Amino acid sequence: MNYLSVLLGGGLGAVLRYCISLIPFRSDFPFLTLFTNFSGAFLIGLINGFAMKKGLFGNVLLFLKTGLCGGFTTFSTFSLETFNLIENHHIISATIYIFLSIILCLVGVFLGMEVSE
Repeated sequence: MNYLSVLLGGGLGAVLRYCISLIPFRSDFPFLTLFTNFSGAFLIGLINGFAMKKGLFGNVLLFLKTGLCGGFTTFSTFSLETFNLIENHHIISATIYIFLSIILCLVGVFLGMEVSE
């Protein structure tokens, strides 16, 4: 049952991530990935906050945190896009992207936890 929970959550998260990638927004800067990672960080913070306060556990958490959030967030895409920026000599954009990703995702987790109160 644990594997099924992760599988179903991961599939849903991946579909949601794909839907965001279809937004017709083009830029040399990977804004959609940044938005996806921030949203995923907010969501996992929200889920974690509710889990701590309301007692969510087991398959529900596996579905939501490991599956949904794991399938939705895009660290591998972030890494590839950062590498491509560096490889194309966009060092300043790569640096900004790295820092924004880290800072916004930490803020997202914090906000998610705060909203769950």
